[in-house]
Amino acid sequence: MVHKAKKMISSISYSLQRFHNRISSTRPSTFALAILTIAFAIFLFGGGLYSIIVKPYPAVYYGGRFLFVYPQLSEQFVSDSIIAMILFSIGTMGLAFMYQSTKYVYKPRQAYMVFIVGVMLLIMSYISIEAILHYWKGV
Repeated sequence: MVHKAKKMISSISYSLQRFHNRISSTRPSTFALAILTIAFAIFLFGGGLYSIIVKPYPAVYYGGRFLFVYPQLSEQFVSDSIIAMILFSIGTMGLAFMYQSTKYVYKPRQAYMVFIVGVMLLIMSYISIEAILHYWKGV
């Protein structure tokens, strides 16, 4: 019985050692790290940290209509953060499309189309962010 227990304990320690070695030597891909870094930056730039700490209202019903964007620059609603994060994501996708277009060297028509889609996404997100800041926030 003692021999059986010693054998079982030694095999468990060997299994744990193998598991620890496998986990400690595993490296995530650079693509996954880049995506996580970009997502974290978009979360911070969009005001996600402010939404977590301050816990603002999602939206407000005022004057017979819903306000999804806070009318002043000093504060924000949760929907402000979500809208900003979506627009930043669209701009980042535009930049990614523009980068991908450089990989179609031998297909100029496809490279041009992908580049134009990327430029349009980037311009659309930039104009939308500027419009929100100018018309709704009054900056």
